[in-house]
Amino acid sequence: MIFNSLNQWQMGFTKPVIIAGPCGVESEVQLHQTLSNFKGMGVQLVRGGIWKPRSRPGSFQGLGVEGLRIFKKVANHYNLPITVEVASGEHVSEALKHQVNVLWIGARTTVNPFAVQEIAEALQGEDIPVMVKNPVNPDLELWVGAIERIYQAGIQNIAAVHRGFSAYERSKYRNQPNWQIPIELKRRFPTLPLINDPSHIAGRRNLIAEVAQTAFDLDFDGLMVEVHPQPDQALSDAKQQLTPSDFGLLLNSLVVKQTQLDDVIFNTLLDELRNRIDQIDETILELISKRMELARQIGIYKKENGITILQVERWNKILATRIKSGALKELSESFIIESYKLIHDESIRQQSNVALSSKTI
Repeated sequence: MIFNSLNQWQMGFTKPVIIAGPCGVESEVQLHQTLSNFKGMGVQLVRGGIWKPRSRPGSFQGLGVEGLRIFKKVANHYNLPITVEVASGEHVSEALKHQVNVLWIGARTTVNPFAVQEIAEALQGEDIPVMVKNPVNPDLELWVGAIERIYQAGIQNIAAVHRGFSAYERSKYRNQPNWQIPIELKRRFPTLPLINDPSHIAGRRNLIAEVAQTAFDLDFDGLMVEVHPQPDQALSDAKQQLTPSDFGLLLNSLVVKQTQLDDVIFNTLLDELRNRIDQIDETILELISKRMELARQIGIYKKENGITILQVERWNKILATRIKSGALKELSESFIIESYKLIHDESIRQQSNVALSSKTI
């Protein structure tokens, strides 16, 4: 599967792509108060929610088709292209009828292959850029599948939007970034444009700059930020929207870094450090291999003596001691937990294989 690179987008966007606008289109006045401030900020595309898939039925559900008319009218006044979220074939039809420039598929739709397929079928024969947000749950294959459905409908200009993932654990973020997931998506599809939505990840306006800078540090291709003239009075997602002035301050504070530097000394030193990392990685793999050999031996002893493979008390002790030891080595608790979960899972797998074999000491 091959996707067009960012600079080949039909709209002609250039990196970094800046997408901004209110969570939901509420009125013509609201849009004028927002878009009139975008001049000189480098905003290339204006976002606005028309159909709002809210959790509760009494919440603001969007203006629907009337909102499309208002959105297009105001955006034309400022000569700005617009993008709206679509969640059904009917939405696609109405958006195309009102000459929306770019469509996006939201997280609650991406999670449902039936809904994505309906949208894909509505897009057959159309030539319009489409952005696909990650699904609500942290499932990379579901994200890739949604992108593939749109691609197979004949849409060539596709981008992915990372807006974070729901999680059971409490966090300072509204949605967990789980940066490793969009990074893996980018590894698989290097030419697929990857946009970050710091508003939905942060959930609070004071965290947006932190998330946005991390995205740029990870070489994301752009940002989608929610901007409202009076955020506290917004009809949806009030806490995560910025005023136009704060949005301007955000853009001025962000540092867009280079992916490479044409400096012989810098590149020589970088290569030297990377070579040392490669050597350490090889040592790590050798040590893990030796650890698994010991795990297999333990598995044989357990099998011969009728002992269960999983020993919860031992596992809790390992986790507690490794977290404590890791802290002394400036390694985060979350890193130690995730790393040792993987190691423990592999140890369990190795011992399970031993239990199913006829091997003895």
